[in-house]
Amino acid sequence: MDSALAMGSVVDGFWGAVGRTPLIRLRRASEATGCEILGKAEFMNPGGSVKDRAALGILKAALAAGQLTPGKPGTVVEGTAGNTGIGIALAANAMGWKSVIVVPETQAKEKLDYLRMIGADLRLVPPKPFADPGNYVHVSRRLAEEMGAVWANQFDNLANARAHEETTGPEIWEQTGGKVDAFTCACGTGGTLAGVARALKARKPGVRIVLADPGGSGLYSWIKTGQVKAEGNSITEGIGQAARAPGNLAQARDLIDDAVRAEDPEVLQQVFDLQQHEGISIGGSAGLNVAAAIRVARDLGPGHTVVTVLADGAARYQSKLFNPAFLRERGLPVPSWLE
Repeated sequence: MDSALAMGSVVDGFWGAVGRTPLIRLRRASEATGCEILGKAEFMNPGGSVKDRAALGILKAALAAGQLTPGKPGTVVEGTAGNTGIGIALAANAMGWKSVIVVPETQAKEKLDYLRMIGADLRLVPPKPFADPGNYVHVSRRLAEEMGAVWANQFDNLANARAHEETTGPEIWEQTGGKVDAFTCACGTGGTLAGVARALKARKPGVRIVLADPGGSGLYSWIKTGQVKAEGNSITEGIGQAARAPGNLAQARDLIDDAVRAEDPEVLQQVFDLQQHEGISIGGSAGLNVAAAIRVARDLGPGHTVVTVLADGAARYQSKLFNPAFLRERGLPVPSWLE
């Protein structure tokens, strides 16, 4: 084996490039709280988001089960807000497989354009609640059954959380030298929070795990009361659940210590602040995660280390988060440089 490859400085294609993202110290958040607030730079994955990890974990499980074979015809179907679909499409391309991606038509145009660009068979559906058979998750399941394809099923396929338990969590532990007091992030499938929680709690049972939730989601209520009860709304995408706790999240309920909720103005403040003052360009879910990390740090008090996830970059939401007309229509703040 080449010495560079043996040392880990060269990786093998898309599948080898996922993970090992840096932790970024968020200077202003850290100074404001007296804590070290660190963001896992998941936007640096090859598909541009934390969802590359889930996609890879799910496809590796399908390989192990004999459902897919490298270089032989195969198709993967998934219902997604966009980022998991991007990860699956790229990972499938690398193995010679096809991907069919079902997405609610209300998702950001940038993600839809990206999926088309990378060759995914994109199927847009009207936004429907989970109880409706027309919900994108149910549509993707039916398509997979009709096509005899692999259904990724990111919400309930536990290979999702397992990928984070085996990679994201241990990376955080190693990068902080075990000096991590709390971890917080928002949940769409719950795979990141569940997997990281399991990895960190196994190493340090006292680490605090906090679910972050946007308006319009019922997961905050689920943690606080045991009931999924949604209130309000949010422009964030791919996070929160209005009707249920997905399987990846539900199986880790006993590992979650608390929940916080952040509304859109607070989320946007972090998105705009990080871009303007620290040169870190993040999407809405990452903005919510930073807002939650600040809340958790203030609850813990100075001197602690809080880790969160910078899930993806702002470029995927330019038509929403950085569109003055879109923001003003909803009574939301506009970044000063676009006013």
